Amino acid sequence: MTNAGTTTAAVPAPARAARLPRRRGVELSLLVLAVLLSVYGYCAVGLARTGTVPPGAAGYGAGLGVLALCAHIAVRIRAPYADPLPLPIGVLLNGLGLVLIYRLDLETPGDQAAPAQLVWSTLGVGLFIAVVLVLRDHRVLQRYSYVCVVAALALLALPILFPAVNGARIWIRIAGFSIQPGEFAKVLLAVFFAAYLAANRSALAYTGRRLWRLQFPTGRVLGPILTIWLVSVGVLVLERDLGTSLLFFGLFVVLLYVATGRTGWIAVGLLLAVLGAFAVGRLEPHVGGRIEDWLHPFATIEAGQGPNQLSQSLFAFAAGGVLGTGLGLGHSILIGFAAKSDFILATAGEELGLAGLAAIVLLYALLVERGYRAGLALREPFGRLLAVGLASIVALQVFVIAGGVTGLIPLTGMAMPFLAQGGSSVVTNWAIVALLVRVSDSARSQYDGREAP
Repeated sequence: MTNAGTTTAAVPAPARAARLPRRRGVELSLLVLAVLLSVYGYCAVGLARTGTVPPGAAGYGAGLGVLALCAHIAVRIRAPYADPLPLPIGVLLNGLGLVLIYRLDLETPGDQAAPAQLVWSTLGVGLFIAVVLVLRDHRVLQRYSYVCVVAALALLALPILFPAVNGARIWIRIAGFSIQPGEFAKVLLAVFFAAYLAANRSALAYTGRRLWRLQFPTGRVLGPILTIWLVSVGVLVLERDLGTSLLFFGLFVVLLYVATGRTGWIAVGLLLAVLGAFAVGRLEPHVGGRIEDWLHPFATIEAGQGPNQLSQSLFAFAAGGVLGTGLGLGHSILIGFAAKSDFILATAGEELGLAGLAAIVLLYALLVERGYRAGLALREPFGRLLAVGLASIVALQVFVIAGGVTGLIPLTGMAMPFLAQGGSSVVTNWAIVALLVRVSDSARSQYDGREAP
């Protein structure tokens, strides 16, 4: 157009932003693959042990497929922009865990753990569906941070009232039914730490006194969260639950580092971890015994008492080699009563070999990476810290357990996420996956021209 001798070019309307792909079809395809791989493993165990396909293979595949489909439908309805990987990874790890437990059940006819684990897995997927459908916005959890910490401390302290099992007071057993409250407490504490650090991140990073190259926050800011952490770890020390106390300590240090951006907290955390482990090992005989077994794994063999659990685990890994003996053809049941729980990774290492074990570890690594990615993509601090904290819980558990059964660090008695026998553990891990799905949906939807739900 021309006005008073001046020519102005028409400004084109801004191009409409392209909508992000929802990738639910990718998720469904990966779920089908995860179910098929789990059923293949189940059939492989039966063929190796009896030469025939197990009679329950069809029912197992149908049940796992229905659970996966229901979870997928919930995500498709309430979290359409969620990352398509966490749910299939959870299904595959859970399915593989059921296969390994079923395989070990064949060696212990009087102790069948797979049916109970399947029930707990169903409850876990049900909790996943409930969280995805009911929790429309992860930021709602920030309002209940102090409720979460009170509930977490109560759950941690409750096992003190019950008898010790295998040297630790971490279970509640009533009429043959048992749960491990500490598994649920770790998610509640992650919510509290994320909420408190998000609200006080500036004060933690830019206030306080400087000592050498480290700047420590004021007691008024750091005191409450430090007190909660000390109380929770102190209760776990009384219960002789070294693994969970180490997990909480690592979670605390990681979130403090993410909130402040100061690498000095990592150095302080490692120093305190070493000092704490040394003190507990000297003062607590149960923990001291595990450290001695770690330092001298073959001492019982040299003394003519036969191999202990750790040495049997190392033998299982060595027997597996690169490609493994094949599902159903190993001898990891010789580890003893903890073969289905603490040491189930040894069965995977023996029968799937180094290649299969590496694939399992990569699945965990991918799950953790997707959690970190979702957290870093968020603009608000609570969701970022929550996602990093939940993903760190999985990472720390895998490191502590894998390190223990391979002799890298002392044994801690924790359950491998999704793989090991343990109802409380599998239910809690499904809750973690559900929260990561919710956070990833919020992270991706904020870049699609709309706010997070």
